[in-house]
Amino acid sequence: MVKGPGLYTDIGKKARDLLNKDYQSDHKFTITTYSPTGVAITSTGTKKGELFLADVNTQLKNKNITTDIKVDTSSNLFTTITVDQPAPGVKAILSLKVPDQRSGKVEIQYLHDYAGINTSIGLTANPIVNFSGVIGTNLLSLGTDLSFDTKTGNFTKCNTGLSFCNEDLIASLTLNNKGDSLNASYYHTVNPLMNTAVGAEVAHSFSTNENTITVGTQHSLDPLTTLKARVNNAGKASALLQHEWRPKSFFTISGEVDTKAIEKSAKVGLALALKP
Repeated sequence: MVKGPGLYTDIGKKARDLLNKDYQSDHKFTITTYSPTGVAITSTGTKKGELFLADVNTQLKNKNITTDIKVDTSSNLFTTITVDQPAPGVKAILSLKVPDQRSGKVEIQYLHDYAGINTSIGLTANPIVNFSGVIGTNLLSLGTDLSFDTKTGNFTKCNTGLSFCNEDLIASLTLNNKGDSLNASYYHTVNPLMNTAVGAEVAHSFSTNENTITVGTQHSLDPLTTLKARVNNAGKASALLQHEWRPKSFFTISGEVDTKAIEKSAKVGLALALKP
């Protein structure tokens, strides 16, 4: 197990990735190539109905400095510069998006055996300041996530979270949206050799008194092919097949079915068939 509690974003991350990562109702293709000098170029294409979206990301590494430059089909240019370990346990990140002049942000991360801190500030005249901190161990941790808008003088985000981990089970509880929503998640490793796992998430909104329940699973058919499935209490069922056909190059197919709509159509069809 990893030493230390990690960052706030790590709370519930395993369950979120199991239930949400790579799911889409479209086809996605990713290919990564490496130059002799170590430059990595990743091209991603996604087909959304009749629309095709693509982006190209170039990653350059020089000692402890990593530069990522990405261009998409909307002519946006994303640049991220990461400096790893300028001091023990520290990571510094500078990111910006062109042509959005208000997107610049500086971020500092610090990891300790019993704490994890992440703070960022926008590079504008009236920036939004983000701070998150976690204390504890790799078994039990407690954290908070805050955002403050210096222009309005208000907190735009206030979340708290609790996480419990052992070798094959991760459970988390978070209070989000300034106390309006409560999320509980569960992730259990069934077979580490086959990457088989199950997970669930329950979300409750206090303002609407609505509950959302999602359960899912994943299993590796072979070392390069992963199958995932999920279903929620709204009747939406999704499945995903992802194959790594070369290092860091993936072909992903996923789809979603509204089981309640199918059931309703079946009942209507049966009623019409029985109608005298």
